Amino acid sequence: MTTTDQPLVVDRLTVRYGKVTAVDDVSFTVGPGEVYALLGRNGAGKSSAISCLVGQRRAAAGECRLLGMDSWRLRRRAMERVGVVPESPDLPPGTSAVELGRFLGRVRRGWSAADFGGRLERVGVPPRLPAGRLSKGQRRQLALAAVLAAAPEVLILDDPTLGLDAVVRRELLSELVGELADRGTTVLITTHDLTGIEGIADRVGIMRRGRVLLDEPMTELKSRFRRLRFMPADGATADRVERALASLEPLVTRRVGSQIDAVVGRADRDGIAALGETAGRVEIEVEPLALEEIFVALCGDEGGGAS
Repeated sequence: MTTTDQPLVVDRLTVRYGKVTAVDDVSFTVGPGEVYALLGRNGAGKSSAISCLVGQRRAAAGECRLLGMDSWRLRRRAMERVGVVPESPDLPPGTSAVELGRFLGRVRRGWSAADFGGRLERVGVPPRLPAGRLSKGQRRQLALAAVLAAAPEVLILDDPTLGLDAVVRRELLSELVGELADRGTTVLITTHDLTGIEGIADRVGIMRRGRVLLDEPMTELKSRFRRLRFMPADGATADRVERALASLEPLVTRRVGSQIDAVVGRADRDGIAALGETAGRVEIEVEPLALEEIFVALCGDEGGGAS
């Protein structure tokens, strides 16, 4: 499948606010039925990229395409087949779910009142309570139900679990993505809930200071990052171990007495074996890393800001 056939394409995108470059020559694609997690600290450029992707902002350079259509020039046509749930859903505070469903049924193509009502019942959203009196989690669920009832081919979620407690976050993500997998919906999600997204996303993109730092399948990402713990022995020194570590792309290295702890980005079996030969006699412990630990190692020294 070529890049132009992918449901979601960001191609050499640059976004500027005056003299500030928020997104700098960023490219990534999301394939059919794929769940793509776009991660980064506040200020990394995620929300700016999404605003161009959904046609709300014109790019300074590059382009975005949704289902083969230019997001800026053909926004209206493209968005008929795309669902978007922003970070803060803008629901009329005096409108109930029942009233919202009646209105959307008149204006949304492919609207299913049965799907809308059924989802609200499953997640416990009171159908006749005004949106302004719903909890934050209920408002988020109402916004999701409104988007999903139109059966979008592409769904874009901008930090859908922000401000929700741990139980609600986990339930929302697992239930939502499981449902979408059955439909074959293509999903782009930004989130700070790295634990929740780890077992759900197929691919991960990590942005740092406006650029894409990495873009790869979750399984590959989890397999190549490791924490290594070294105990030099019989003439091996900490300095020698640190020099040998360079071949494994160390991100974080810390000494505790004679012991060295390191997070590395290329922890293949042959590389670790060769390191032992280069560094001298050492005891090496190898530990897998959670997605959150990988993210902190890559972006932990970056300051936050606007997104």
